Amino acid sequence: MLNTSILPYRYEFNQTELPEIRACVEQHGFAIVKQLLPLGMIEMLKAEVRRVLEDQAKASNDATHVSINFIEVSPVFASLMTHEPFMSIARELHHHVPMTLNRSAAIYKKPGAGPMQWHTDWGPLEHPYGADAILNNSGASSMWFYLNGIDSVRGGLAIIPDSHTENWAAPDGFEFTARRGSFHRKGSDPIAHGQMEDVPGAIPVIADPGDLIIFAERTYHGVYAHRGSMTRLSCGMSFCPRSYEAEQTWPLPESAQRFIDSCSDEVKPLVEKYLGINRQWISSSDS
Repeated sequence: MLNTSILPYRYEFNQTELPEIRACVEQHGFAIVKQLLPLGMIEMLKAEVRRVLEDQAKASNDATHVSINFIEVSPVFASLMTHEPFMSIARELHHHVPMTLNRSAAIYKKPGAGPMQWHTDWGPLEHPYGADAILNNSGASSMWFYLNGIDSVRGGLAIIPDSHTENWAAPDGFEFTARRGSFHRKGSDPIAHGQMEDVPGAIPVIADPGDLIIFAERTYHGVYAHRGSMTRLSCGMSFCPRSYEAEQTWPLPESAQRFIDSCSDEVKPLVEKYLGINRQWISSSDS
């Protein structure tokens, strides 16, 4: 059954409700698509996140580990670009204009991981800026799968509906940090707020394995502390209009080139303008 109890409008949809999904993302900055992935694909993606990140996680005391180019190293995840229920949503979100793969990631979050402060994926292109700013100024909507399911106990997301517009005001009692990257309580140090429960208008995201969570690049979101008992496994990708041209970019990483070369003719149009990511790259004001 679709959940309408938290907000006065629907934000959970079946995979066939394409115009409704897009309208919710455009109007409210997020949407949830129920039961998009079959059980077999969920289990394969769990195995892929473990394959890529588990050895690193076991060798470290850090609670959270991230692959910032997951699609390049996971053929299973890359196969979603031929999964029509998923791609039909991606095309609808972009009004059926030609698209290119924008970015991807996977996250391995151990029980006991602390919260992630409130933030938006968007950032202004004001020198100096890095690769994340380029990829997060493309008009892309993040498309994420939380493969164990999430809620406010198991390291789930908190989001602020309707916070994705350029003129959105900070929550009551808060003001923005530098470049509107986050917000903090008025009168406190200007660092990102780390509590999920005390922000006016915020809601927890509750999703099952196989549900697709979509949020716009400007939507403010945070992560609850992981008080569950199972490692939280997640992965996501985004697309942007193929017409998007950044003023500056980094040389295409070798791993991205290998990935592009490995893609089938069916997928090639989606990756020909893929940039990969290089977090050591910094913009230059001399260009």
